[in-house]
Amino acid sequence: MNRRDALKLLGATALVPVVYGAVPGSMRAYAQAAKQQPAGSIGNRVLVLVELKGGNDGLNTVIPYADENLRRLRPSLVFGKEEMVTLGDGLAFNPALKPLMAAWDKGQLGILRGVGYPTPNRSHFRSIEIWETASKSEEMLREGWIASVLRGNVGKAADGIVIGDYEFGPLTGPRMRNVIMDKPDQFISQAQKIQAAKTSDGGGALGHLLRTRAELLDASTKLAPLFAEPPALPVEFPNNAFGNQLKIATQLILANAGVPVLKVSLGSFDTHVNQRGQHENLLKQLAEGLATFRTAMIQTGHWNDVLVMTYSEFGRRANENASKGTDHGTAAPHLVMGGRAKGGFHGAQPNLEDLDAGDLKFSTDYRAVYATVARNWWGYKGDIGRLGAYKPLSLLA
Repeated sequence: MNRRDALKLLGATALVPVVYGAVPGSMRAYAQAAKQQPAGSIGNRVLVLVELKGGNDGLNTVIPYADENLRRLRPSLVFGKEEMVTLGDGLAFNPALKPLMAAWDKGQLGILRGVGYPTPNRSHFRSIEIWETASKSEEMLREGWIASVLRGNVGKAADGIVIGDYEFGPLTGPRMRNVIMDKPDQFISQAQKIQAAKTSDGGGALGHLLRTRAELLDASTKLAPLFAEPPALPVEFPNNAFGNQLKIATQLILANAGVPVLKVSLGSFDTHVNQRGQHENLLKQLAEGLATFRTAMIQTGHWNDVLVMTYSEFGRRANENASKGTDHGTAAPHLVMGGRAKGGFHGAQPNLEDLDAGDLKFSTDYRAVYATVARNWWGYKGDIGRLGAYKPLSLLA
């Protein structure tokens, strides 16, 4: 049976547009029957992935203000020293990131410097594939790096939930039970329409649809009640899309959903033209959202079980362009934050006098960051696939 025939057969169900994405909805599942895999010591630990879509400008996020080359490379983008929020080591935060200083001062915010990989790709589509699959630059992989570690059947209701986006990214894998959620009320409404299939028999596309329906029904049965009477929030989140994503993530954590990965996103950071105001606004949303999320986690006693980590497909060029923006580049800093995170700087700061054809040279391989999550956050001692070749970093207490 081919895909078209399967769609005709099950076209009357709510599952078809959800699985294949024919109609955008508030939830979607990608699942396949899987054998139980040996887990680490995940327990209640949650990884909150924050995708900075479009390629975030690292030199305008963590600013090497003490480097005299910066003004030469970026005469219209650089901030005055009095505007920036100094961090030490000749570096400063963009002023929009000031709300994160409470975490920095408490030693709960780590800055990973010069994160990248060899032979970088500057295409949005290809580079984000590399980041999401933990592949080499020339290597094409289909399974996300998280899926290659968790291997399914880890979470209580789902292995991962993507909030506010329609791509599973690093969660993509045939053994993963993932859900995409836009709005909890729509999630409940759609979940109530799902009915168990009368048979689980079938092979090929039909068998996959039936198994997926069963997984989705199981996830919705466990998740929908959490939003029927959502737990009270101790703080008010920013009134924007990113703030709402973090609000939903907080509700899931407080309701003890038992989902080990929550993915949110913000962007676009593809600031080719008139970057300064656009970028400052995006960083302001990032900082205010994460600061509010941190407060909620601390006040409810969950902060030690949460690790926040940013990622983006690439950084930007070292020099500004003629349109007062920046073009696709390579290495960039990323943030890790949590009650068990080791604050301060990690990795070497790229040298503005030692560029690679105008691009920053990476000093921290992004796969070492992922290996740190697998080994030191989730506690996997055995095989972690392609990440096993990378030594974990000292990012966690």
